[in-house]
Amino acid sequence: METIKNIEIYELGSPEEKSSPWSSTILILKLTSSDGRVGFGEAPTTMMTLPVKESMNEVARVFQGKNYFDIEKNLRDYYRNAFYVAKSVEETAALSAFEIASWDLIGKNLGSPIYNLLGGRFNEKIRGYANGWYSDCVSPEDFVSKAKSLVSRGYSAFKFDPFGSNYDKITVDGVKKAQEIVAQMRSSLGEGVDLLIECHGRFSPKYAIMAGKALEEYNPLFIEEPIHPELERFLPEFRARVDIPVALGERLLNKEDFARYISDGMVDVIQPDLTNSKGILEAKKIGAIAESFGISVAYHNAFGPVQTAATLNVDYTLPNFLIQESFEESWPSWKKNLFTGYSVENCTMALSGKPGLGIEVNEKLLENSKVSGMEPLGTEPPWVVSGTFKP
Repeated sequence: METIKNIEIYELGSPEEKSSPWSSTILILKLTSSDGRVGFGEAPTTMMTLPVKESMNEVARVFQGKNYFDIEKNLRDYYRNAFYVAKSVEETAALSAFEIASWDLIGKNLGSPIYNLLGGRFNEKIRGYANGWYSDCVSPEDFVSKAKSLVSRGYSAFKFDPFGSNYDKITVDGVKKAQEIVAQMRSSLGEGVDLLIECHGRFSPKYAIMAGKALEEYNPLFIEEPIHPELERFLPEFRARVDIPVALGERLLNKEDFARYISDGMVDVIQPDLTNSKGILEAKKIGAIAESFGISVAYHNAFGPVQTAATLNVDYTLPNFLIQESFEESWPSWKKNLFTGYSVENCTMALSGKPGLGIEVNEKLLENSKVSGMEPLGTEPPWVVSGTFKP
C-alpha cells in the first residue's frame, strides 16, 4: 500500500516585499510517500499565513500514514473530526494543499499527468488573462500604457480594478474616474481585447449597481465580486439591473456553496480557487455543477506555481472552461523560478505533460526562500495591486 510517509511545510517569501498574495508569502506542502515519490501542494496566505500553516499541521495528523490514493476517504476522515470546516478557509486551504499533493503522487505513481486521470484533454489551448500588471496605475493613461506593453507580448485579456480608494460607497467623481479608465482601455486596445472588471467585493448593493451601470457600454467580459460577499442576496438584483456578467467564487469553500449560488441565480461565471475549496477533485465537481446550469468556469489563481499547475490540469478537462487568471508576469523572480514545467506565452498557458502536476521544484531555491512569521503589511490593503488604492 502506497502511504504518506513524510510531511514538510514550507513558508516561502521575500521579507522586503509588502503583503500581497502574488508577491509575498506562499505555503508549499511536500509529501514524501512510502515508495519514495514526492508530491507538492500549496495553500493561500493573504493575511492568513500563520493560521493556515498551523491548520496544515492539524491536517497532517489525519493524513500521516494514509494511502494517498484514497482522496475522498482522507478528506472525509478530516471532515468528521473537524467542526467548523464548512466555514473555515484556514481548514479548507490546508486540506486543499494535501489534496493537490496527493494527486501529484497519484499521477507520478501511475506515470500520467493528472488531467488524463480526470477525463483527458477537452481544451487544447488554455487562454490566460493578465492580473497584477497595473501596479501604480492611477490615471487612464497609466493603465493603457502598461496594458499595451503586455499586448505587445501577446496578451488579449486584462483584469483590473479601476475604483481607486472607493470602498463600500463610491462617489460621483469615483464613478467618473472608473468610467474614464475603462473607456480609454476599450478605445485604445480595441474590441478584440477582453476587459475584466475587478471590484474585490468592496461595494454595498446600491453603489455596486451605480458603478456597474456606468461600465456597461464598454462590454466587459465580466465584473467580479461587485457586492460585499456577505450581502450575496442582492446579487440577483444586481444581475437584473446591470448588463454585465457577474463572476465570483474565490471566497467560496466547497461545492455546496457553489451549488447554492448557481441555483439561486447569483452568478454568471464561477471562479473557484483550488487552494481554498478542497483541491482538484472538488474543482472538477464544481465545474460539473456549473456545466449543468450553463455556467462558465474561470478559476481564481492568484498565489503560486503549484496552484497554477493544479488549476491547469483541471482547465484542460472542462467543457465549460472560459479563461484562466495569470499573475506570472507580476511575480518576483524567486517565485517565477521556484518550479518549472508549465509555460505562459502569448496569452496561452500550457503544461509539460509530465506525470502528476507536471512540475519540478528547484530544491535550492525552496530551501533558500524560507521565511517565518506573518507577511509584511503595507499602507494599502493586501488585496489591492500596489499603488492603486488612491483617490
